[in-house]
Amino acid sequence: MAMTRGRVRRIADYAVLSVPAFIFVLPVLYLFLGSLKPSDEVLGGLSGFLPTHLSFDNYAKVLASLDSDSTGYFWRFMGVSLLVAFVVVTGGLFVNSMAAYGMSRLKWRGREAVFTLVLLLMLVPFESVAVPLFYMFNDQRDTLFIQAIPFIANAFSVYQFHTFFRKIPPGIEEAARLDGAGPWRTFFAIVVPMSKPAFASVAILTFLTQWGSFLWPVLMVSDPSVRPLPLEMSVFQGQQPPDWGQILAFGVLLVLPVLVVFAFFQRWFVQGVASSAVKG
Repeated sequence: MAMTRGRVRRIADYAVLSVPAFIFVLPVLYLFLGSLKPSDEVLGGLSGFLPTHLSFDNYAKVLASLDSDSTGYFWRFMGVSLLVAFVVVTGGLFVNSMAAYGMSRLKWRGREAVFTLVLLLMLVPFESVAVPLFYMFNDQRDTLFIQAIPFIANAFSVYQFHTFFRKIPPGIEEAARLDGAGPWRTFFAIVVPMSKPAFASVAILTFLTQWGSFLWPVLMVSDPSVRPLPLEMSVFQGQQPPDWGQILAFGVLLVLPVLVVFAFFQRWFVQGVASSAVKG
């Protein structure tokens, strides 16, 4: 009887959760199907979900239209976005994890005040500092350097690492110190391998935020040779008359790297979410 009740409750839970999941999947499905349809069939309301007249012509046309010096090259835009995101993610994992470790495990005067400042920085939206940063780095416009450097240090990433590091039992690090390990060796040999879920979560969220960055490139990039993919999509969408099939195909190409990154890190990401739920 208890097993029957548990099974019924599980089925009911899945049924309830399937409704919002289906709602969230609908726009993605519409994006994918629309990218395979002629432009005059894309904006057809609910009929856009019907799998009719499907082909990959829109993808071929997007790649063909961005394949010259006058229009720029699609794969160059993709490469710029990937390079900037790689620098921000890898640099952020290194810088933010070390900052969080120093504030969560090492003892030094002013530690709590610095962490409070980090929490306050989380409340400051980027839009409020974008204009001062624009004037500060105006001489560095149209460079890959300026697209990445301002986003490596991130208060929210520091907070995520700090929260995870505080849950690691202190006895593990004390045992490492008794064996002669210093702070650097303890961090890289003990803490980092135990924190794969935290690193995966921060990597996914950082990549997602950086990959969709638009305001900063609008302010700092005018040279097509260093234009990231989201900024190029806005240029592509502004062409008249708009070809909505090609625009949706461009959107699918923009989303694919995000799916690849999530698929790579999802095992550790799910572990981190599950462990946080259990400990919470």
